[in-house]
Amino acid sequence: MTPTPATNPRVLLRQMFDAAVAAAQPALCLPPHLPSPPKGRTIVIGAGKASAAMARALEDHWPGPLEGLVVTRYGYEVPCQRIEIVQAAHPVPDAAGLQAAQRIRDLVTGLTADDLVIALISGGGSSLLVAPGEGLTLADKQAVNAALLASGATISEMNCVRRHLSSIKGGRLGAACHPAQLLTLLISDVPGDNPMDIASGPTVGDSTSCAQALEIIQRYQIALPKAMRTLLDSGAGETVKPADARLANSAVRLITTPQMALEAAAQVARNAGVTPYILGDSLEGESRDVAKVLAGLARQVLVHGQPFNTPCVLLSGGETTVTIKGKGRGGRNVEFLLALGLALADTPGVDAMAGDTDGVDGAEDIAGAILSPDTLARAWSKGMNPRAYLDNNDAHSFFQNLGDSVITGPTLTNVNDFRAILINAPAA
Repeated sequence: MTPTPATNPRVLLRQMFDAAVAAAQPALCLPPHLPSPPKGRTIVIGAGKASAAMARALEDHWPGPLEGLVVTRYGYEVPCQRIEIVQAAHPVPDAAGLQAAQRIRDLVTGLTADDLVIALISGGGSSLLVAPGEGLTLADKQAVNAALLASGATISEMNCVRRHLSSIKGGRLGAACHPAQLLTLLISDVPGDNPMDIASGPTVGDSTSCAQALEIIQRYQIALPKAMRTLLDSGAGETVKPADARLANSAVRLITTPQMALEAAAQVARNAGVTPYILGDSLEGESRDVAKVLAGLARQVLVHGQPFNTPCVLLSGGETTVTIKGKGRGGRNVEFLLALGLALADTPGVDAMAGDTDGVDGAEDIAGAILSPDTLARAWSKGMNPRAYLDNNDAHSFFQNLGDSVITGPTLTNVNDFRAILINAPAA
């Protein structure tokens, strides 16, 4: 007899993930936050993996004239009539992102107090909206971005550095909009939902400093070109602070967050007769370390019925990190999942899924993967050594070889990582 979706772990895990992504769609969450049209012009700007879908939702619900430009990741374009959509590279920036940043800055130059700027900002904007600080080149930014991604730094740490090496992030784009009214609509993809960390905060004030950026660079032993070090040492890379008068006419609204997505997934579990527990929407740390902790919790539930009874699902979000030491394809969600599998060692009754809600885990157009109690056994039967794949940071290849990758294509939103560990008492 074929299991029903409610009892098939793989189907239920995928249903929860799909519900999380659906809850964060701009068409659903953006319209309630739109203001009334201004006396003057309405200019729309934006950057991020969800920015094109946000622009389309805005166009569909805006009662007056508007114009603008947003930049999104290649493949994430959504057709718009009045807002131009430009595509650029992520996670390492390219010339298209550089040109888009300059055009966006030009759009908001010379506005009046009667005008309104609506900034549509979502995850991925740090790479897509690239404008090197004074004396820096695109090649400089590409190199430091790649080094940060491989270092194991948290997203907050990476974005602190990015803000201070930019001429558009860290509130600088917001200051350029002055004296126009400015409304920033945010889709959060960062732990803690801090606006200055979402796409490195191009339109919001930044409370961090050049000194803090330098400390992060030193902590992770990242080599800096001389021009970058000079920019930070001199303080010339200092950002726009929250109390800056140029941001006085600015408002910020979070339109959807990782917590909202997890709550949508939790409701799917309840409907299937499984009790959900949201462990947190901002879990951080090395992927494999987080995996070991959650594996221990899953085993405690399964063996002792503590702190939860089965059947249950442990849901979490946030953004783990991977310090790349091997030569594999990376991916923090699949690395978490493979480390979880090794820690559980084929424990019966535990299935799991981890994926990025934007459909891209690391640099791969693969959202994540699904782990089953027999995953390691199937791998060994194919001559695959799971530990070797983990040591090589090559979990994408591991799950792809088993046919367990989760591929969604562009989801047109981004509320960070999704992790679900489904625990059922194994059959007697």
